Amino acid sequence: MLTKELAVENLDSVIEKVEAARLQVSHHHIVKIIAISKYSQAQEIATLYNAGQRAYGENKVQDLKEKIEKLEELPLEWHFVGRLQKNKINNLIDLNPTLIQSLDSLDLALELNKKLEAKNKKISALLQINSAYEESKAGVMPEVAINTYKEIIDSCPNIRLRGVMSIGAHVEDEDVIKKSFETTKKIFDELQPLGAKYCSMGMSGDFELAITCGSNMIRVGSSLFK
Repeated sequence: MLTKELAVENLDSVIEKVEAARLQVSHHHIVKIIAISKYSQAQEIATLYNAGQRAYGENKVQDLKEKIEKLEELPLEWHFVGRLQKNKINNLIDLNPTLIQSLDSLDLALELNKKLEAKNKKISALLQINSAYEESKAGVMPEVAINTYKEIIDSCPNIRLRGVMSIGAHVEDEDVIKKSFETTKKIFDELQPLGAKYCSMGMSGDFELAITCGSNMIRVGSSLFK
């Protein structure tokens, strides 16, 4: 179980590493930390909240619902980071997450927009890019990412696109991981004139590298909840 002392220690350690990495980019570069709580209990989230962490990410709609209900007295910011199945869209919309980070196709965006229109709601999302070209990963391919982003803006008025998300290459070779991050960052830079604000890259094992490549949002689980 995560104790208060351990939560403070873990959060301080992550912030220290984030600071060192972001300063390699610029003194003005700001990085938002999303604590991935999918393997953690509500009580552990409350403990980490008391240590100072505010934003959390879940990858299953049902788990997100349960934790929102158990922690409703805390002013938490919730992100959905998992694969979104079409039959779960309505349930997710009802939970009002701050950001859906895993919008992985135009097809999914159109379905999400349809359901949002029916409920007269709007939602913020990131376009997921498969910058590592890995079959096991979801997301649009880099070559079509910019066009897909523009198509979603044009055809899905109830979705507010806020930027992009990707997962680093699942390999040992740091150069390959770096290249996958740089691919996403290049796309993000081209999308900034269209209002892209977040470049979400980097998890517990590679967030420092992701930040030096330009990430301004990281998704960290085990480093915070260990």
